Amino acid sequence: MLCVNQNGGYLCIPRNMYNYNYRPDPVPPEVRGTAPCILGYSAAEDGTCNDIDECETNSHHCNPTQVCINTAGGYTCSCSEGYWLIGGQCQDIDECRYGYCQQLCANVPGSYSCSCNPGFILNPDSRTCQDVDECEDDPCSHGCFNTYGSFMCNCDEGFELAADGTTCIDLDECSFSEFLCQNRCVNTPGSFTCICPPGYYVYEDGRSCEDINECDTGNNTCTTAQTCFNFQGGYTCLDPLHCDLPYIEVSDNQCMCSAENPACRDKPFTILYRHMDLSSGRSVPADIFQMQATTRYPGAFYIFQIKSGNEGREFYMRQTSNVSATLVLSRPIKGPREVVLDLEMVTVNNVINFRGSSIIRLTIFVSEHPF
Repeated sequence: MLCVNQNGGYLCIPRNMYNYNYRPDPVPPEVRGTAPCILGYSAAEDGTCNDIDECETNSHHCNPTQVCINTAGGYTCSCSEGYWLIGGQCQDIDECRYGYCQQLCANVPGSYSCSCNPGFILNPDSRTCQDVDECEDDPCSHGCFNTYGSFMCNCDEGFELAADGTTCIDLDECSFSEFLCQNRCVNTPGSFTCICPPGYYVYEDGRSCEDINECDTGNNTCTTAQTCFNFQGGYTCLDPLHCDLPYIEVSDNQCMCSAENPACRDKPFTILYRHMDLSSGRSVPADIFQMQATTRYPGAFYIFQIKSGNEGREFYMRQTSNVSATLVLSRPIKGPREVVLDLEMVTVNNVINFRGSSIIRLTIFVSEHPF
């Protein structure tokens, strides 16, 4: 037999038939119909040799897993796309092993399928992936920031991200500290507001409370005969001075009892009226008022004391010099409260055997709040 190479295969034919169909001499008509054709061809009525399609006539010997491909004078067995021939059998090629897909690959018989991770979509080439801009769908309550394959939500000031990663919930700033506002803190969406009690306004820092001076603003109910006195968080209207007998008025805030009047014996020579304000719960000890002699006599000395109004022992006098003393707050006072103290200065002169006194009647308006 002689091996004859074919496209995709080969043929074995008897050596004496190899050139039979290609004789240069014309075939005589009497033998033309019976002249044999080489293997893979069949004789036609006109005496020519036509190729036999072994694939169509199913006369091939290809494995069931193979594909028959007809050739001139024969056929060849091949594998479909996506398969390769191993041991005479067509086996599937696992294309996923060769990185055909950018991200995810699923092998299927004779082919493969690419897919993408969450946050990506498959490009028209069916192999590569491109990022999905999730922010275009507004998944976040406030702000959205696209990332490669995902996204991140952010919240406006005063909010925090909830556990779902997309919703923004309000921060209760008032719960962070009791010192956020000087008086009262009210939570608002994304922020907070400080509220001050009546008689105060919110200062420029937005947190402190500042006293409203109703006497300066004119927002008071005092008559023209009265004097408006402002204190922390409020005000009061002071009536005109009235001196009880035997005292007589010597100024708008001072009463005097004349030494020439027998009824004035053993009474303070003068009573001076003063007013001051004090914050509730003020820290102690605190120097709050100064008192001193205005007239000095040779050989005299001075004694300063609280004559009345200190039943709760919240105050004491500390002498700072021979002629002066300081009123000291020794215990915190809670307001609102009005305290009236008679501060006495006793003048003693043993040279002329003189003893007399003067009174400062100090009215202290204690505010309701510690500011």
